[in-house]
Amino acid sequence: MASDRLTFIDLFAGAGGLSEGLRESGFHCLFSNELVPDYADTYRLNHPGTMALTEDIREIDPRSVRKRLRLDKEELDLVAGGPPCQGFSINAPVRSLLDERNHLFKEFLRFVKAFSPKAVLIENVPGLVSFGNGLALRSVIDALGEFGYGADVRILGAAHYGVPQTRWRTFVMGLKGRDVPAAVFPEPLFNAPIRANFTATFNGRPLLKTPAPETKSGFVTVSDAIGDLPVLRNGERGEPVKPYMKKPSCGFQERSRAGSGGVLNHEATRLSEINVQRMRHIRPGGNWTDMPDSLLPKGMLRARKSDHTKRYGRVDPNGLASTILTKCDPHWGAYFHYSQDRAFTVREAARIQSFPDRFVFAGIQARQFAQVGNAVPPLLASAVGASLKSVLLNGA
Repeated sequence: MASDRLTFIDLFAGAGGLSEGLRESGFHCLFSNELVPDYADTYRLNHPGTMALTEDIREIDPRSVRKRLRLDKEELDLVAGGPPCQGFSINAPVRSLLDERNHLFKEFLRFVKAFSPKAVLIENVPGLVSFGNGLALRSVIDALGEFGYGADVRILGAAHYGVPQTRWRTFVMGLKGRDVPAAVFPEPLFNAPIRANFTATFNGRPLLKTPAPETKSGFVTVSDAIGDLPVLRNGERGEPVKPYMKKPSCGFQERSRAGSGGVLNHEATRLSEINVQRMRHIRPGGNWTDMPDSLLPKGMLRARKSDHTKRYGRVDPNGLASTILTKCDPHWGAYFHYSQDRAFTVREAARIQSFPDRFVFAGIQARQFAQVGNAVPPLLASAVGASLKSVLLNGA
């Protein structure tokens, strides 16, 4: 290959976390598709050079897209994306092979067939591995095989790659006309304290990519991630762009600030008075068990102290955040700031997801939280992209 600039398209792109990480690792996105307008608006703001369509993927002809991009078959380096995963999630109330969202994998595969790229990357939740006793994952791998791709799968912990939260993601990688070498999945950079609470084997083979014994034990903490952001009171909005209040104190903060002129999307939601009262009883690293019974939600009065350990949690500044969800609702996780009496802002959630500060989120605040929570952490995507790029360029 004459150039080390690799090209890709991003399907089910969301706000662009996967694209951002792949861009940071040296890929260039030519085309993206996202159905939800707010998500697509955010994608366009942050990837102005990409042809971005806001349409139902079932209505798009991939061959027409390829012609608009002036690409021949087998010319594109990568088809990437995260087909909707709600039907596969271990947290979904009902997991069914009949869930129509699961069949959107077929739409992804239509693009693979039309472009015949050198590589394929599918990102999803860990629950994909156990769904249908492995039938869903086997179907994806078999379909790639029918198109001439060797395929393999691993589950990666985001905290092992510098993301300060307990998030796991499944990556299916395919290479045209060849088996997938182990080197296509990045080696962990940190020995972070995370444990899997899901099925992590497929066909009797372990899928977790775990750190080698010599991997350094230091990991990025919550305070590393957000400790330099402006102080806010509960419900305080302030100016749309806020100045940094102190110099960066670590490499994560320096990376986050690169190319940014200030802090955007940093406005505190207004917690109810009862939640403010609850929060004042919770120590850093603590949760609902720190509250007096008189302040407990009725549904939790009979809960065991060992249950729901993240609910109404105040994060430990020296630890990892719980997985960022589509809303930082304290009833569902540890989303109280460790030293300020309020919940996380969109920017803090984005930092914990490893988005750089120059990445702007569009739409109303609730939609911004959803965009952040549904995204692939860019640092994790960048690690995957760097390993894949090395394999594509060097044939490792």
